[in-house]
Amino acid sequence: MTEIVWTYGGFLTSLFFGKTYSGIFLRITMATKEGRRRSHIDGSIFIRKHWQVILLLASFCDIIGAQIRYSIPEEMKVGSLIGNVAQDLGLDLKRLRSGRARIVTGESIQYTELKSDKGILVVSERIDREQLCGEITPCSFSFEIILENPMELHQVTVEILDINDNAPVFRKTEINFEISEAATLGSRFVLGSADDPDVGINALQNYVLSPNAHFVLKDQSNPDGSKYAEMVLQKALDREENPRLSLKLTAVDGGNPQRSGTVNIDITVLDNNDNVPVFNQTVYKSTVMENAPRGTYVTTVNATDADAGSNGLIVYSFSDLKKDLKEIFSIDESTGTISVVGAIDFEQNKRYEIRVDAKDHGGFTGTSKVIIEVLDINDNAPVMNVMSFSSPVSEDSPIGTTIAIINVKDADSGNNGQVTCSIDRGLPFDIKSSLANYYTLVTGALFDRETLSEYNITVTAVDSGSSPLSTVKTLRLTLSDVNDNAPIFEQKMYSVYIMENNSPGLSIFTVKARDSDANQNARISYYLDEKQSDGTSVSTYLSINSETGVLHAVRSFDFEQIKQLSFIVKAQDGGSPPLSSNATLHLIIRDQNDNAPQILYPIQTSGSLVAEIVPRSADMGYLVTKVVAVDVDSGQNAWLSYKLQKATERALFEVGAQNGEIRTIRQITDKDAFKQKLTVVVEDNGQPSRSATVSVNVALADSFPEVLSEFTDMTHDKEYNENLTFYLVLALAVVSFLFIVSIISILSVKCYRWRREQMFYKSNGNLPVIPYYPPLYADVGGTGTLQHVYNYEVCRTMDSRKSDLNYGRPCSESIISLDTCGKDTLPHANRERLTMDDAGNQVSFISLLGNFSFLVCFLSFVFNDELHPPMLQYFKSQFVLINIVYRLYKTKCTYFSFNFPV
Repeated sequence: MTEIVWTYGGFLTSLFFGKTYSGIFLRITMATKEGRRRSHIDGSIFIRKHWQVILLLASFCDIIGAQIRYSIPEEMKVGSLIGNVAQDLGLDLKRLRSGRARIVTGESIQYTELKSDKGILVVSERIDREQLCGEITPCSFSFEIILENPMELHQVTVEILDINDNAPVFRKTEINFEISEAATLGSRFVLGSADDPDVGINALQNYVLSPNAHFVLKDQSNPDGSKYAEMVLQKALDREENPRLSLKLTAVDGGNPQRSGTVNIDITVLDNNDNVPVFNQTVYKSTVMENAPRGTYVTTVNATDADAGSNGLIVYSFSDLKKDLKEIFSIDESTGTISVVGAIDFEQNKRYEIRVDAKDHGGFTGTSKVIIEVLDINDNAPVMNVMSFSSPVSEDSPIGTTIAIINVKDADSGNNGQVTCSIDRGLPFDIKSSLANYYTLVTGALFDRETLSEYNITVTAVDSGSSPLSTVKTLRLTLSDVNDNAPIFEQKMYSVYIMENNSPGLSIFTVKARDSDANQNARISYYLDEKQSDGTSVSTYLSINSETGVLHAVRSFDFEQIKQLSFIVKAQDGGSPPLSSNATLHLIIRDQNDNAPQILYPIQTSGSLVAEIVPRSADMGYLVTKVVAVDVDSGQNAWLSYKLQKATERALFEVGAQNGEIRTIRQITDKDAFKQKLTVVVEDNGQPSRSATVSVNVALADSFPEVLSEFTDMTHDKEYNENLTFYLVLALAVVSFLFIVSIISILSVKCYRWRREQMFYKSNGNLPVIPYYPPLYADVGGTGTLQHVYNYEVCRTMDSRKSDLNYGRPCSESIISLDTCGKDTLPHANRERLTMDDAGNQVSFISLLGNFSFLVCFLSFVFNDELHPPMLQYFKSQFVLINIVYRLYKTKCTYFSFNFPV
């Protein structure tokens, strides 16, 4: 048989009556047996047809409890089915597993086991009803089934039905009587009782006395319902005829099969004693405090005997007293005083009933009953059993979340057994009484694990005794973390410095972020934001260890290309969903002295000779040239200093340490060599410093022909170049061909114009001669390092080595122009004899000869060491031939236009 009882407390709103009932406690019972179902409600409201509505309302209570009652016989085999809990409670098997359904009991022995996978309740230990309950009926034990998420508490009561597994047993193996032969008919002799632990029909039912001629058996009942037997004398005894009688008493129960127990009765017939001891009270009542010390007085029984002499002497004794009672109480045989000799526990026995016999020496016995009430004292502290405790609890649990269910018991009675529970003040928890002897611990405020991650909740249970006893239990509640905190960097902005030319993979810096959360929620991963304003990816420059936050350089940095990088570092935790924060990191690249100075001027070329011309008349401090250099480094690594390392005449020149200007430091003398070679060192200010050298060739000369004649003797170590010779020969052939073509053209033109001359003379006209102004070669570059760019115009005559030196604003520094021209004009008489054609032909021819002679001279000078000796001799002979032709014209001026790189 299964009985399901749903109980809940609180406010109930009757949807169908439109009223609110306060403080109503309902008990709804559904009992099923043999397929029949009935419902009833015990309480102030009886709703037969609407119990489903009440169950629906029960779902709004904090804890819903169903009370299920099962009935099973004792001594079932282990593993036997008790009932289907899932079906009876209307629970799904998944709910049993997800709610971690389990049995909670305060007893040391757990007789049942819950099979969560099948939802059934089975026997797990041998169940002996007599051992479990003794004489108490009905016999049952209770336990709770706890489910979590949400919290549910279901009480299960298992009633143990008795089976006839015990036979009646007499407390004595033999009963002895001494009865006087003068005993009157109808005298009663108490035989005592047999014990049968079974109950109900299986308990002791009656007694049977073996057949005899003197006694009959009468069954009697005690106030507690137990039965005992008395022998009634129906025929007088005759000691002389039969001094001893042996009878057998049988106790029979009502079980099926029936069980019985026997005891032998030995009767000794005595001589005449005709008065029976009589107690002054049929029932004695007394009280005793539990835990009374040994020797505590309980009561005194008193009996009298009308006989005289030895027949009137009375001896008091307990009649057929159980063994456990003999250890608690004792009686004085002479005085009838009952006292305490053992421990009295109210929680085990609240009342004792003892039968006392008064027996005289004649064998007659009188009987009385003593009832001892045990008074409870507050000697038991409350007992707390934590039925369910949820730890850890999420820190974002709402107010009212059930943390624990506590069962409180006190074995005392009355006020001594009334228990209240409380917790320390100041804690964010509340404790509420949900059901009888049950308390629910719920949250009373919101948690923050980062502020306090653990609570020690002290629950105190106190009874209501005059000297209250209490029990304290501490629950250690841990809060589980919720990802409610984002990582926080130690700084919002970092400035990190790194020296350029670092090795790839170098550890640069470590960023650190902290997260107040715990476990996975506090596991921080670091990332670099790939977004850059210039469109480049940060990962091409840097990488970061996602676990340690260590930044590594992916490549070597060059300060001259990148001076600073700004990027965002992201710290993200491992929560779900993850939280993150950012920090800005400025990577500043420091300059390293990794670049040597670069010489911009003078330009060093292979195959050309660079020279600076200084007149011998130059004054002290004359600016020869300026060495221009740059260093792509920055700061002190780019601070340049100049110094003269070597010089042909070290005392003649100096170099400005800061500006690189080469100046004379004294007047030039005739002893000073014509060719001066200076080596200038340009050094930066880095550590270690780097330097560059440049060679400056200086020619000490007052005229260009002097420079030309001297420099043609200079030799340079050059490699023989076959291809260059080929191109020079080809160029010379082309020029020679053009020269011959020009001569032929000029002669043709001269013949043509000779005829026109005749016509001109006929006209008697005068043609003025236009004076010829030689070309002026100027510097057109303007990129030198001198503070002012100078233009050199040299004009010299055939018969003079002196020159006039004029300065003008230049256009280029790459060409030094040497212009030698005559300043004379033809006399007026001669001009009249010249024709226009003569003047033109003369100028054209002279210019052609001059240019060709310049080309021959220039090639001979520049490629002096690169030509074959025959080729060089050829150039020189051509130069002599051209000069001879040139002198045949007998003009006063010869024009040289000689260009060489500076």
